Amino acid sequence: MKKCGWVLLLLMFSCGEKQHAPVIHISLANDNRSVKFTGLDKEIVTEIDRDSVPEVWENLVPVFKMPADTDLKNYQPVQHGLYTLKDSSVIYTPDTPFVKGQAYFMRYYVFKGADIWDYLKGKKRLGNVSYRDLVIKP
Repeated sequence: MKKCGWVLLLLMFSCGEKQHAPVIHISLANDNRSVKFTGLDKEIVTEIDRDSVPEVWENLVPVFKMPADTDLKNYQPVQHGLYTLKDSSVIYTPDTPFVKGQAYFMRYYVFKGADIWDYLKGKKRLGNVSYRDLVIKP
């Protein structure tokens, strides 16, 4: 398994303002065919994994192909794929294999002081939530 070298804070999984955000580690897995996210809150990812709607993962940690003009990142379609949970790690394998030399990015949303479950249940919308993008280079 090759480490991508990125360690970031992911605030979207914090359940309260006083809790510290987990440190997320991202690495390539399965001979660079998949991306592994570790450090996510085990209880939350386990609950999400029980959901019968597979698109839930794409709403929380979507992966996109990086466009040549990065100003167009917000207009890219989601790179569909399979999300699996293994020992508190989320492993994403795209439907279309990663292209060597092509950059991708994973977008995660920063929910400061918000309850993540309000977003998952559709009570709040992501439109005004800040986000961060993590570049993935297979």
